[in-house]
Amino acid sequence: MSMGLDKKISLKSMLAFTLPTMSTMVFLSLYTIVDGVFISRYVGANALSATNIVYPVINLVLGTSIMMATGGSAIVAMLLGEKKEQKARSIFTSLTIVVFLIGILISIFGNLFIKNIIYLAGSTEELYADCYDYLSFTLYFVPVAILKTYFDYFLVTAGKPGLGLFSGIIGGVINMLLDYIFMVPLKLGVKGAALATQMGMVIPVLIALSYFTYFSRKKGVLYFEKPKFQLSTVIKACTNGSSEMVTQISTGITTYLFNIKMLKYIGVDGVGAITIVLYAQFLLTSIILGFSSGTAPLISYNYGKEDKESLKKLVKYGYSIIVVFCLFVFGLSEVIAPVITVIFTDKTSTLYSITVVGFRIFAISFLFDGINIFSSALFTAFANGKVSALISFMRSFGFFVPIILLLPLFLGVVGIWLVVPISEVCTIFISAYCYKTFKKQYGYE
Repeated sequence: MSMGLDKKISLKSMLAFTLPTMSTMVFLSLYTIVDGVFISRYVGANALSATNIVYPVINLVLGTSIMMATGGSAIVAMLLGEKKEQKARSIFTSLTIVVFLIGILISIFGNLFIKNIIYLAGSTEELYADCYDYLSFTLYFVPVAILKTYFDYFLVTAGKPGLGLFSGIIGGVINMLLDYIFMVPLKLGVKGAALATQMGMVIPVLIALSYFTYFSRKKGVLYFEKPKFQLSTVIKACTNGSSEMVTQISTGITTYLFNIKMLKYIGVDGVGAITIVLYAQFLLTSIILGFSSGTAPLISYNYGKEDKESLKKLVKYGYSIIVVFCLFVFGLSEVIAPVITVIFTDKTSTLYSITVVGFRIFAISFLFDGINIFSSALFTAFANGKVSALISFMRSFGFFVPIILLLPLFLGVVGIWLVVPISEVCTIFISAYCYKTFKKQYGYE
């Protein structure tokens, strides 16, 4: 059986292994942006704002899936490194079933209480109809969406990041084609956008299911096997991946705060502006997210294998590459801010001018966020969910909330745009402290 994680670590091999995951994330961000462009151009700025209003609910779904995926994949990768392959497969199967059942529960209860959820998320009467249309169709497909994200991570753990890229491209193309069909000829509005996004996830899920059910049994090492449910294992996976849930929940809350502040200082155009910037943030940090996600299973595997030499190389190369990415992304963002903005709205609009100015201030965060993202992923890979969650919590919530509540009082809208850059700078010190504190325990220096 082949094991894609068992390889000699070099800068070249590390980049080669993580490239498919980085590409998957970049492609995912691109077709997410296409959704936003179609909504903005063919439905309207209010519809774009509505999708951002309900996005905290979607963050909860993503958070659940990523929590189980990152926490569980770290456990599974360590077991594979320890050559406990049957136990790894059993845990993987158990977690898959749990994730699917959670998806069903979210879908049922989400639709039962959808009206309350929408207003709780901060919707106005003006935006309610679009919020309802987008969220209701999204909730119907939660079990599929939650499996899609979950399998993306485990395909990397299985040593098949290329398959994740392949399925992601197919799903993305389907999504973009259906975006056009549903929103332009059929004029389904935001319902069409939600339906296109969710249907684009079906094929990738079927591909992953086929691989883990059949194809991996022939040449792979990770596939479905008779599960042995252990509550302690599920709790351990949740605890270890808690940083990702913290990030997603915090993102939902911070998005809500962004929306409330923008509505107060600018109005609906302000919500539209922050929505465009958050789309751009996803695109510009996708390569960093993909690299961190792709590197984590390698770290877990070599930690389980007790290969300290490879571990040192992974961490050293990881941070070096991240610094280069941060500099590149910041420079690129300052140049392409008008280009990205004009994709969503006309150059003569008020929304355009608000977004470009805000984007260039917000982009300062790209100089620092990569270090924090990689540091959080590093400790998740070591199955240290507490430290990982601490870093995620502080960058996405702990520093964010007091800053967004106070800074706009003195700087107005500029203060809102500066919230994320200042939060990331503050979190750098926590990441550095954690890195130095645990270097002997995990042997990466």
